[in-house]
Amino acid sequence: MNITIENIDNLNALLKVEVRKSDYSENVEKVLKEYRRKANVKGFRPGMVPMGIIRKMHGKVVQLDEINKIVSDSISKYLTEEKINILGDPLPVNDDTEFIDFENQEDFDFTFEVGLAPDINLNLTKKNKVDFYEITIDEKMRKDYISNYTKRFGEFRIADTSGDSDMLKGSIFALDESGNINSGDPGADETTLSVSVIKDKKIKKDFTGRKSGESIDFDLRKAFPNDFEIAGILKKQKDDVAELNGKYRFTISEISRFEPAALNKDLFDKLYGENVINTEEEFMEKIDGEISENLRREGEYKLMLDIKKLAMSKTDIELPEEFLRKWLIKVNDQVTSDQIDKDFNSFKEDLKWQLIRNKVARDNELKVTEEEMHEEAEKVTRYQFQQYGLFYATDDQIHNYAHEMLKREDDVKRIAEKILEEKAIEKLKESVKIESKQISMDDFNKLFE
Repeated sequence: MNITIENIDNLNALLKVEVRKSDYSENVEKVLKEYRRKANVKGFRPGMVPMGIIRKMHGKVVQLDEINKIVSDSISKYLTEEKINILGDPLPVNDDTEFIDFENQEDFDFTFEVGLAPDINLNLTKKNKVDFYEITIDEKMRKDYISNYTKRFGEFRIADTSGDSDMLKGSIFALDESGNINSGDPGADETTLSVSVIKDKKIKKDFTGRKSGESIDFDLRKAFPNDFEIAGILKKQKDDVAELNGKYRFTISEISRFEPAALNKDLFDKLYGENVINTEEEFMEKIDGEISENLRREGEYKLMLDIKKLAMSKTDIELPEEFLRKWLIKVNDQVTSDQIDKDFNSFKEDLKWQLIRNKVARDNELKVTEEEMHEEAEKVTRYQFQQYGLFYATDDQIHNYAHEMLKREDDVKRIAEKILEEKAIEKLKESVKIESKQISMDDFNKLFE
């Protein structure tokens, strides 16, 4: 096996691989012997099929597989040993394959195109300033947090008189021109509707101030212009209600009103576990802590974006664009060249950042440890639990869910890249000047417009 590289320019090269029979023949024989051991051919005892028959049946397929394996492994080893950083994967030069006779040849020469990763010089200094936005807590945030928690643990209760946000249970039937129930329309003996979703203001008003047993006649299409809503109320399929219109009668059998949970110890125990929070004052302190943590994350996220943007604007990076386009089409066989062109600028920006991140990681010998992986997996798990209101999940539950997460290859890759990116960002922070800046939530949101 012999591999050489021929640079075309600073960003493109050709890898030439010479494969001789001695490079793959031993492996081919090992595989064929294993095939023979397991072969079940009529007329021969297991393991006793003549090698000539095995070779005739499987020889060329095995040969091709072993050649592909040894070429792939050898290229990977060569690039690592020679410290050649490439982008994407080597692409075979198509013209070469036309002249390869896999049926009769024993020695093969392959040529691959490779895109070379460019040299990168980071030009960040303390003269470069980046703002860290400290978002101030306001009363609206506190009210929104409290409202979210009280609604999450609220419940429906029976009410005497309907309001504009109540849920009504009852029956609904179509009316004929005389205002009587249309016996030809099945309607629904038992259904529910929410007064709040009624679109027509006058009809919505007709549904409020009502008691159980009362009926309301109304125009179905004015109240509910959406076929999905009508289908839900009449308990039909969407396609079956497209032509329905006219007057309908709804007779109330029950009025339910959603009542948010009271701000008391029962709610605190449901949120955080028994006796963790005991008074409203403690609850408000806890709320402020949660808001501050979320706002800090928002600020950190914006800082990360700004540092990435600054690093990329201060770093000139050339890419082997023609090679990358070919590689993207090769690895995305369902994607057209027009789609590649449409998304190519976005792809280039992501790739440039990856190159900067990887350079920072190499220059500073940044590594991701197994312990860090577990810590991050548990952090992600705990955050997901909190999103579902499970603030009092035990450490064992968090640990077990995180452990399962780290069994999934996609999650492992995502978590490792997140940790490495955060470490690279921390290193880049050391190179620039960070200035804290107080800002309201409204003004902070405007930064993303």
